[in-house]
Amino acid sequence: MKNKTKLIDSGRSRKWTHGAINPAIIRTSTVRFETVDDLKCAKSDESDTSMYYGRDGTTTTFSFCESMAELEGGVGCVVSPSGLAAITSTILSFVASGDHLLMVDSAYGPTRGFCESVLKRLGVEVTYYDPLIGAGIESQIRSNTKVIFMESPGSGTMEIQDVPAVVEVAHKHDCVVMLDNTWGAGINFQPLSFGVDISIQSATKYIVGHSDIVLGTAVSNEKHWTRLKEGNQELGQRASPDDLYMAQRGIRTLDVRMQRHQENAIKVAKWLTQQDVVDLVLHPALPDFHGHEIFMRDFSGSNGLFSFVLKSVSDAAVVAFIDSLEHFKLGISWGGMRVSYFQMSLTQELEFERQPRGHIKIR
Repeated sequence: MKNKTKLIDSGRSRKWTHGAINPAIIRTSTVRFETVDDLKCAKSDESDTSMYYGRDGTTTTFSFCESMAELEGGVGCVVSPSGLAAITSTILSFVASGDHLLMVDSAYGPTRGFCESVLKRLGVEVTYYDPLIGAGIESQIRSNTKVIFMESPGSGTMEIQDVPAVVEVAHKHDCVVMLDNTWGAGINFQPLSFGVDISIQSATKYIVGHSDIVLGTAVSNEKHWTRLKEGNQELGQRASPDDLYMAQRGIRTLDVRMQRHQENAIKVAKWLTQQDVVDLVLHPALPDFHGHEIFMRDFSGSNGLFSFVLKSVSDAAVVAFIDSLEHFKLGISWGGMRVSYFQMSLTQELEFERQPRGHIKIR
């Protein structure tokens, strides 16, 4: 109950609301100062809650970031104009030419694309590791490994990583651990409580919850907060006060929305397991899913996103099936109140090898 109450009360300090129920939307590029001393005080404010220049945020920004930091159990939050921007700017804040990064093999596609393009051009070497490696990741760590990036569940294939095992090894080698927590949304999984250094979300999804804003967040522990904040500022990453106001509104209903997402998705997932044309249902909350035990140990709930694999059928049959659906429609995003995401991989585009207990690995 305490954590759920935080969703309602966080970010509502009187310094943001001035007595109103919600913080105001403050839009500005220029902040006016009456004296030189006023400007100096704002610039040197170590609490980062004084308005100095619009790019650095307004009270609308500070209120939302306070809510996100409280939700994820961190000391501070930075915002970016998209989830991908949050991922890329956070990684760039902690790596340099000659460094090595360990990236989970089941990462979000554009994250992998960033590794293959931008990081490669910058001279950062990337190794992709098996999401089920656990403590075995120690064999992949080098003297120049700076960051270990996790995503749990994995994109599409839904692997649940053994976060505490990876974190223990990573910190022994002084690596920064980052985790894409979009699926957990800060309510069903809290990475920082398991030792992760920085939790990243595409707030576009469950935080916003209504498919009308693109936004990214990164919440840090105390050790890495200054570097994350400075890196975010150096790259000029910011988000609109209007978007942040609506995202904070989304936080207020996050608990009840996630409960309904979970309830509906499990019903659909169980129904799919009974269909002859379905080969495999990939939902961490199902008892026969590989990694279900770790999911039950670390997560407090699930949501509306899962995957399933059809048995060998023609591409034409897959297209006909999708085109005939009434409530599920094709879309690029997920997490909203209306089902609008159905990522399709045709048979010639998707090859997989079945692993023990229902795990699949994309080849």
